[in-house]
Amino acid sequence: MPVEVMIEDDRWGVVGIAALADRAADVTLAHLGLASAAWEISLLACDDARIATLNADFRGKPTPTNVLSWPAEDLSPDMPGDMPLPPEPDEDGFLGDIAIAYDICAREAAEAGRPLADHVTHLTVHAVLHLLGYDHIRDPDATLMEATEVAILGKLGVPDPY
Repeated sequence: MPVEVMIEDDRWGVVGIAALADRAADVTLAHLGLASAAWEISLLACDDARIATLNADFRGKPTPTNVLSWPAEDLSPDMPGDMPLPPEPDEDGFLGDIAIAYDICAREAAEAGRPLADHVTHLTVHAVLHLLGYDHIRDPDATLMEATEVAILGKLGVPDPY
């Protein structure tokens, strides 16, 4: 199991966050040619208040956000639009931490008219890609990341969110 889930908000039981996160991570890693059994990810399933605190502490933004990620190592490419570096296997195979907030995810899914499970699957794929060095700050990187997300989501049966 690549994702160790810590549930702080019981509402996450509605979508089965642990199984959903495992499946999203498995498919993301497989899509990128990585054996999921060799890697581990930690996911905190929390609420808006908790993620706002984390966002303030780590990004200086005291507001809630849908998902945050903390890669174990910087795999980002030097050149915009290039593929990130592959992770180097080590003893524990830890890729990093993710936090996801129920309130804002449920609100975003409702506003977009999408099932909550689909939205959370998308955000989990998105966060795992961040752990693997993908980003969307520079336009060429965003193009690569979004195309990769859409391909993975297609394998998961989730429609293109873009």
